[in-house]
Amino acid sequence: MGVGAAADAAAYGNLGADTFGHIAQACAAGRADSDRRRGPLRLPNLAALGLVDAAEAARNAALPIERPAHPTGRFGYAAERSRGKDTPSGHWEMMGLPVEYDWGYFPDTQPCFPGELTDALIERGGISGILGNRHASGTQIIAELGEEHLRTLRPIVYTSADSVLQIAAHEERFGLERLYGLCAVARELVDAYRIGRVIARPFVGESRATFRRTGNRRDLATPPHGPTLLDVLQAAGREVICVGKVADIFAHRGVTRTIKAHGNQAVMDSLLEASRQAPDGSLLFANCVDFDTNFGHRRDVSGYARALEEFDRYVPLLWAAMRADDITVMTADHGCDPTFRGSDHTREYVPVLAFGRTVSPGSIGRRTSFADIGQSLAARLRVPPLAYGESFL
Repeated sequence: MGVGAAADAAAYGNLGADTFGHIAQACAAGRADSDRRRGPLRLPNLAALGLVDAAEAARNAALPIERPAHPTGRFGYAAERSRGKDTPSGHWEMMGLPVEYDWGYFPDTQPCFPGELTDALIERGGISGILGNRHASGTQIIAELGEEHLRTLRPIVYTSADSVLQIAAHEERFGLERLYGLCAVARELVDAYRIGRVIARPFVGESRATFRRTGNRRDLATPPHGPTLLDVLQAAGREVICVGKVADIFAHRGVTRTIKAHGNQAVMDSLLEASRQAPDGSLLFANCVDFDTNFGHRRDVSGYARALEEFDRYVPLLWAAMRADDITVMTADHGCDPTFRGSDHTREYVPVLAFGRTVSPGSIGRRTSFADIGQSLAARLRVPPLAYGESFL
């Protein structure tokens, strides 16, 4: 969730993007009303931590949302140093490893994949052909080609503005393990093109009207090009517990325990449960993917607002689960403005909220890299400093 267009947003075609600001404005104007939510955006707990203050500082303009006069958290916003606006770049940088090289991307043409790549995927994957072969929204392309996929059992292969190759197939008719195996083949093949991720996108249903993606998504990421905070903690004998798709994003490097959870509620419930059992000195790292996948990419403003309000109700539960010297940091890996053109991520500043009983409230201002988050956590956990970033704690 971004909080305003970054200084370099124009270079990415994202000038004017503002995920949080545009959602708040739409809610205040009644443009985000639905049968499941109405009225202005209400985030009393996140606002108390400083979210609104951070967003207003990033966008240099006021927002139509209530907030307290004095936030109880440590708050600010961060610019991305990495060249991309993708999931691996954002996650790796916040753990102390900016991506200062260019990923490979597939052109927005049809077909978009090189012929030698698709030929090798078909031969090595043991399939009769592929469908798609273009840039697309995942839900839309499944709706368009899902029935043909069921007739032919040819997988749907597509990409986006990110450095990614995605393969969608029916969980039961094509087979989940077969899909994972095909993605493993694709992962080897795309290394030559510097592609960051291959994503398995299983779905179920029997027609365009009933197709839906399942929680058995799998991300096959290229490993980080250097050490991250996860590696440093693992080397120090600490627990690194990843909830949701985080372990996949780091190619499972530096991870000591993975908790699979699908959907924001399941992720947060799993995080709370894990926090009660984790030993001192642990890092728990969770990704609430619904904001991006279900609402940002689908340009669903009302759904995004509702998800934020539902997430807000977890803040008191987090406080209650935290021990005396625990700290929680909330941030994002990129923007995904549901009011912006297209369906891709947006290059934005991200909010940084830190809280805990030993964390003094106040502004940390504008941070020049997401890596400040990893450096702050390294200092807090008393492990060797990372190569990038400055602590704000």
